[in-house]
Amino acid sequence: MISKLFPITFWIKDYNTGILKKDFIAGITLAAYGIPVSMAYATLAGLPPQCGIYGYLVGGLFYAILGTSKQLAIGPTSAISLLIGTSISEMAHGDVQRWADIASLIGLVFSGLAILAYLLRLSGIINFISETVLVGFKAGAAITIGLTQLPKLFGVKGGGENFIDRIVTLFQQLPDTNISVFIFGVSAIIILIVAEKKLPGRPIAILVVILSIILISTTHLAYHGFSTVGVIPTGLPEFHLPTLGIKDVDGVLPLALACFLLSYIESVSAGRTLAQKNGYTINPQQELLALGIANAAVALGKGYPVAGGLSQSAVNDTAGAKTPLSLVFASGTIAFCLLFLTGFLQSLPTVILASIVLVSIRGLFDLDEINHLYKIDKQEFSVAMVALVGVLIWGILTGVLLAAIVTLLLLIKETSKPTVAFLGRIPGTKRYTDLQRHPDNESIKGVLIVRIESSIFYFNTEYIKEQIWEKINSESDKVKAVILDLNSSPRIDIAGARFLKQLVLDLKAKNISLKIAEARSEVRDTLRAENLEALLGHISRSTSVDDLVVSAVKNNLEVPPK
Repeated sequence: MISKLFPITFWIKDYNTGILKKDFIAGITLAAYGIPVSMAYATLAGLPPQCGIYGYLVGGLFYAILGTSKQLAIGPTSAISLLIGTSISEMAHGDVQRWADIASLIGLVFSGLAILAYLLRLSGIINFISETVLVGFKAGAAITIGLTQLPKLFGVKGGGENFIDRIVTLFQQLPDTNISVFIFGVSAIIILIVAEKKLPGRPIAILVVILSIILISTTHLAYHGFSTVGVIPTGLPEFHLPTLGIKDVDGVLPLALACFLLSYIESVSAGRTLAQKNGYTINPQQELLALGIANAAVALGKGYPVAGGLSQSAVNDTAGAKTPLSLVFASGTIAFCLLFLTGFLQSLPTVILASIVLVSIRGLFDLDEINHLYKIDKQEFSVAMVALVGVLIWGILTGVLLAAIVTLLLLIKETSKPTVAFLGRIPGTKRYTDLQRHPDNESIKGVLIVRIESSIFYFNTEYIKEQIWEKINSESDKVKAVILDLNSSPRIDIAGARFLKQLVLDLKAKNISLKIAEARSEVRDTLRAENLEALLGHISRSTSVDDLVVSAVKNNLEVPPK
């Protein structure tokens, strides 16, 4: 029990100085990457830069104790930061302190939801938001994030409440562009992109930050209208409960739920990717607890919801991390910077943070995957576009929920009209496949072989019945036997069983017999409970489609009851 609760007990047994050295280097590298990125994401969330740093400092420390991924790095992410920034603005009413308190409260509610999901063993919730929805969501988030950061790049005020407003406002303000700020920001973007390609996994962002601070502090650039992050409090965060409660702020619970779902999906996806690369597996159930405790600690430490992002985790992995202890070393490095180097950071230009964000979101807009969806499956592409447009027009929370609802509606539609395949025999074999897909298959005169390729539930029985009778009535030769292949029907409810019972009687009235082949155990149990064996004879697990076909042909196309 202890080993399951604290995965550290598994890998600590084989720990040695060689692994320690790699984790130490990876931790310092991660801290060098995480400090500027977390500050940038905090500004995206509308929070002071130190709130993002606290997320890396505290979140990674507690995840290292409970998490099952050896390379996953915990901290603020662009998607959650945008969700926090765009959603809290209406709740905070312009009060900066209230904004920070609400962000911490959301993290605390997030942790409660994650721990509850852990206790109820709800790790399967990751499947409720499909990969297709995430493709559209990430693309929409990338565009939205870009529009919030471009004004900083151009050195203008920006503004606007939605996608269209932000574009219009930005174009109106372009004549006021601060050329010095713009050139400074574009230069930083070029350096970051080139370095990303030439030196992947290296914390070039921290070097850009240091260089920009030196330039602003020692040259005349300080007089060219550069905005800086200002004073960052020296020292470690004080731990205390948020001053607000759920009842004090409307909309906290759905926002915390959205953050939780995004964090869990992003963390597990990144964790699985890194685990596969490094030859081990993660436990999605345990990840719920790890994220819950990590976010509780971050919330108490004046932070906002964190997740295991793939970009920072890739930095940790590339730098050589072998165990979660790298996160402890990263937290130690960040703590040192908070204690002794915050005065140096106050001259950091905000355009550099905007440049870091703009570079980091490039991976969110996966044009190749969007094109792939368009070529392969137009319906999946449509779902992605619903998510993308929804995020742009109504925001992240509404956009994701809208796309998830559309996905569920399409799933219900597909389930209500399952594929009802009519089978023929593969020449020279005892196997039967779809005649429409394989027209060279042999039809069996007088025998209709039907395969229902889904579970049989109350909402699809009418469609299945229509398909079967339509086929019977369209056959040129009189159908004397119907064989149902239920191998592809994992479940059947009571309404489905009663539908089959009525189908037997209706077919019998037309002098057509019906037999069932290859039904699964749960399906057989339900059919027996509804007393179908009184009409069909014994429903055997060993009777194949070919057995029933041979029997029908042998007995002049009439299958006698057993």
